[in-house]
Amino acid sequence: MGTYLNPGNSGFTRIRNDTYVDKSGLISCINESIETPRNLTCVSRPRRFGKSFAAQMLCAYYDKTCDSSKLFDDLAIATDRHKNGSYRQHLNRHDVIYLDMTYVRPFTDDFRNLVPYISKKIMEELKEVYPSLKDSNELPSMLIEAAEAAGNRFIMIIDEWDAPIREKPEIQKPYLHFLRTLFKSSSTTSRIFAAVYMTGILPIKKDGSESAISDFEEFTVLKPGKFGSYLGFTEREVQKLCQDNQCDFAQMKQWYDGYSFRDVGSVYNPNSVMKAIRNHDFDSYWVQTSAAENLMEYISLDFDGLSKAVAELIGGGRVKVDTKRFSNDLITFRNRDDVLTLLIHLGYLSYQEESGEACIPNEEIRLEFSNTIRSVNRKETIRRVRESDQLILDTIRMDAEAVAAQIERIHEEEAPLYYHNEQSLRSVIKRAYFSCGDEYVLFEELPAGVGFADIVYLPKKNSPLPALLIELKWNKTAKSAMEQIRNHHYPSAIQKYGGEILLVGISYQKDAPPGQRKHTCIIEKSQL
Repeated sequence: MGTYLNPGNSGFTRIRNDTYVDKSGLISCINESIETPRNLTCVSRPRRFGKSFAAQMLCAYYDKTCDSSKLFDDLAIATDRHKNGSYRQHLNRHDVIYLDMTYVRPFTDDFRNLVPYISKKIMEELKEVYPSLKDSNELPSMLIEAAEAAGNRFIMIIDEWDAPIREKPEIQKPYLHFLRTLFKSSSTTSRIFAAVYMTGILPIKKDGSESAISDFEEFTVLKPGKFGSYLGFTEREVQKLCQDNQCDFAQMKQWYDGYSFRDVGSVYNPNSVMKAIRNHDFDSYWVQTSAAENLMEYISLDFDGLSKAVAELIGGGRVKVDTKRFSNDLITFRNRDDVLTLLIHLGYLSYQEESGEACIPNEEIRLEFSNTIRSVNRKETIRRVRESDQLILDTIRMDAEAVAAQIERIHEEEAPLYYHNEQSLRSVIKRAYFSCGDEYVLFEELPAGVGFADIVYLPKKNSPLPALLIELKWNKTAKSAMEQIRNHHYPSAIQKYGGEILLVGISYQKDAPPGQRKHTCIIEKSQL
């Protein structure tokens, strides 16, 4: 058992010793690619979405120096009978090369000596296992000879493949050249590798308009394809976890759902779900990851429309994003779309492929945005935060005139052209209250009494603020909104939280007489 060659199954054994959600079906996807032109796979996903768990699982399955039957015989992969990759055909039958790029960083002078270090270490371990190999200064040549000596081609697994590019952009050129020498030449690659699996946060770096390592099939959070159900926990998996651990599924969904992939549906952040279950507490665990460190840097960039887009997102809205021109790195930004595309890859935003729109996926991430936005040093952003804070204060003070006036200003400044229904009014309201994330959890279309309450801001635990139940009316009166709240018994849906409830009716009248405000507001205390 080596460090880089055939690392064994101890990593996956440790994972199986804890609560484990079966993601072994991913192995079938790799087995199907073995010895085909599609045998180079790169799967990118955000931090804390199970990248290392998947890499450890693949090592345990393929490594021929151990017996992993007991780890896999009770998992989904054990039923796989694909003609090119049945379960037993590849279980512990290959030499495995495993590289965790975050692990090697301390030994490579902060990635500066990455390529010579990796080459040297792999060749040393190859010589230990296959002493008859000729001495060589070229890793590909020795790998070819080793594959012939072993009688099988290698499975290579690279975890956090993009860490060197993210952390040390200046070493990008030699690092990509190293990867090209292994994976660009079809004749060399086919003699060495049965399959390669790379995982990271970013897609493969572009060289001009094309991928720098073009032979890889890529699966990203934008287009996860057949790997969609392995990029996080599915809704069914989370429901079972909640059932097994007596955990409130509705709150779990509110806090950690929001990512959605075609043919998969809802996908949850695995790290946050498991921490919520173990801690018996719904909170933002995202801040405890390194992914949260640079959010302020990105949303502070000075691009036209970025500040407005962030306010729209924090308010619960969606924004169009052109993801096609992103350069797949952390330094090349040309416009707000590049910034928003990066936030999608980092997991701060979820992306709807069909509509081309992005949104903040859940309460956990919205809280991070709300906390971060107050530190952004841009005048426009600071103004938006102050205005939203004042609007919340005016609402709590039951100053309906001030609330209506502020919403009118936001409508005149930012509202979409087609402001002609309650949905577009809802967008403006959420944008106006976007700094609520500090103290409130946002619910939309909350089942309440007879019907659904439009918008509910429910105070977070230990907050002294009242709940806000907001009903919207388009081309009707604020009075009719208030009547609907009372007649349909909307406050009954949230009375169990135990605090004060403010009822807020907001209307927009398109044909209001000249000189009169188009938005009106009524605020009352609930009499429950």
